[in-house]
Amino acid sequence: MTQSAEAYANAGVNLDAADAAKKAMRTAIRSTHGPQVLGAMGGFGGLFALDTSGMREPVLVSSIDGVGTKLKIAFALNRHESVGADLVNHCIDDILVCGARPLFFLDYLALGAMDAAQATAVVNGVASACREAECALIGGETAAMPGFYTPGEYDLAGCIVGLAERDHLVSGEHIQAGDVVIGLPSLGLHTNGYSLARAVFANADLNASVPELGRSLGDELLQPHRSYLREVLPLVDAGVVAGMAHITGGGLVENLPRVVPEGLTVRLDATTWDILPIFRMIQREGNVSWGEMQRVFNLGLGFLIFCRSEHEAQVLAQTANAGGRRVGGVTTDTGVRVVVEGIA
Repeated sequence: MTQSAEAYANAGVNLDAADAAKKAMRTAIRSTHGPQVLGAMGGFGGLFALDTSGMREPVLVSSIDGVGTKLKIAFALNRHESVGADLVNHCIDDILVCGARPLFFLDYLALGAMDAAQATAVVNGVASACREAECALIGGETAAMPGFYTPGEYDLAGCIVGLAERDHLVSGEHIQAGDVVIGLPSLGLHTNGYSLARAVFANADLNASVPELGRSLGDELLQPHRSYLREVLPLVDAGVVAGMAHITGGGLVENLPRVVPEGLTVRLDATTWDILPIFRMIQREGNVSWGEMQRVFNLGLGFLIFCRSEHEAQVLAQTANAGGRRVGGVTTDTGVRVVVEGIA
């Protein structure tokens, strides 16, 4: 350790470890850069040359989010790369609902003490998901905050900016009675409901194999948050989407009213998709009512697409590789905004 950094290290901030972490991250971060990214890494701001050639009315779409207490599972298992990818994919799906493709991403990682290997794993996960989505990771912050976070733990958040053609923006305002609902399966809890899941499994061994799940509980709880970008964006471009919903915090019941106009009811048939075993375990072991489960979890549906009945075959064909299936429809208002039938 350099003598000039000794006092700060004694206070809990290791500048040499931070420098080592930043150097280890550079290759992964650079791998997400294309010609739109300007300037050298490490500047005070990220530079992105926006190309809107060929667009009539370009609109920037942004979102910011975190991974929540899923991080506690990563801490317990000392597995950190997947949560970085979770963060990116969650944000991608949020702006995808509006019909936007991602342009660039910024991450914020705050740690109790700088662990270069841990920090590098997290950012490598962020960069990996950005590469997959052709989204540039153009900046971020890695902050050591001793006394604020428990050693070995951290918080993670990210901001995404995407681009959409104004006349291709999707708000849900055009959803109408008679529309069909196409559901795309989730891989697990994604990044929501972990406070309840952790309470239910507080005394469970995360490393023990669970036959009902076909894997360990820890592996199940770290199943990735899925990005639906490649399946959904072509449908937006084709103009066949009336509305979309990303099933995040609030579950099925509270996310659909965010996009479905007043005066309409969404009726979902739970017999048409697989309610994943992890959700049945949580409901059973925690004695949680199915009514509450619908308000907390995605129950196996990560993303919903609303379309006219004449576009159903096209939407199903485009989403076939992602497991798209018809899971419900839209009716006039029954006094309840979302009805989930056949759940047991």
